[in-house]
Amino acid sequence: MTDYPRDMVGYGRNTPDPKWPDGAKIAVQFVINYEEGGENNILHGDAASEAFLSEIVGAAAWPGQRHMNMESIYEYGSRAGFWRLWRMFTERNMPVTVFGVATALEKNLEAVAAMKEANWEIATHGLKWIEYKDFTKEDERKHLEEAIRIHTEVTGSRPKGVYTGRSSINSLDIAMEEGGFTYSADAYSDDLPYWVDGPNKPHLIVPYTLDANDMRFATPQGFNSGDQFYAYLKDSFDVLYQEGGEGRAKMMSIGLHCRLVGRPGRAAALARFLDYIQGFEKVWVSRRLDIAEHWHEHHAPE
Repeated sequence: MTDYPRDMVGYGRNTPDPKWPDGAKIAVQFVINYEEGGENNILHGDAASEAFLSEIVGAAAWPGQRHMNMESIYEYGSRAGFWRLWRMFTERNMPVTVFGVATALEKNLEAVAAMKEANWEIATHGLKWIEYKDFTKEDERKHLEEAIRIHTEVTGSRPKGVYTGRSSINSLDIAMEEGGFTYSADAYSDDLPYWVDGPNKPHLIVPYTLDANDMRFATPQGFNSGDQFYAYLKDSFDVLYQEGGEGRAKMMSIGLHCRLVGRPGRAAALARFLDYIQGFEKVWVSRRLDIAEHWHEHHAPE
């Protein structure tokens, strides 16, 4: 099996000590996905309306038509949900990483300014919030290059992290070949960062999450109430915090969306979780870039 292209072993029985700052038992990392205005829409040159991650569970794409209900659900995220989350995190002085879709960011420069004011990391979430599985490698590469150009223009600096999300088999290779990223996040395979072979040098993966993620409010058999979301986040944190106390510290990623957890009934559960973890010592709440830079410094590849 030496030529099998997947790593099924990872760190194995004995995970490395991440050496989090100040002896933290856990690194907690919040991601706000900013996608509103970059989703599938014939206004954006796409073939059909969006059908993914909204209140309309099981929605179908409408070829050649605008879906006004879907559009307004996404608009809630940029108009109201974003600001609720921004206040929630800034009032608690908790850092955030934004996965920003370039064509969404350029449609709301006021939100971009608020992200920068809060010193949030803005990583790229690609040019558009669409599926890339059927793109040619060259066409997907052009999208990433354009995403970096727009991102740099609207934020003032190029992104150092990349998360495609609706990725293809080529997404990681394209990011590594581009050469300017400190880390990629298109993986869900570990509780710690890890290195992969790149075209010129090793490349860092900082894994993301689809379980501790508010997207499950918009999927069948997902979270039906804020209480379920809170309980899941709390249990995840408690297990990882205990492991950290036993010398096996990890990271916890939490995925958020402005149009989902930005709704009041869900935001309340997120606020309870933020207040809960603030009651613990030795918790490092960080931006994803901070974790990546820490790994580069303390766990450079051999």
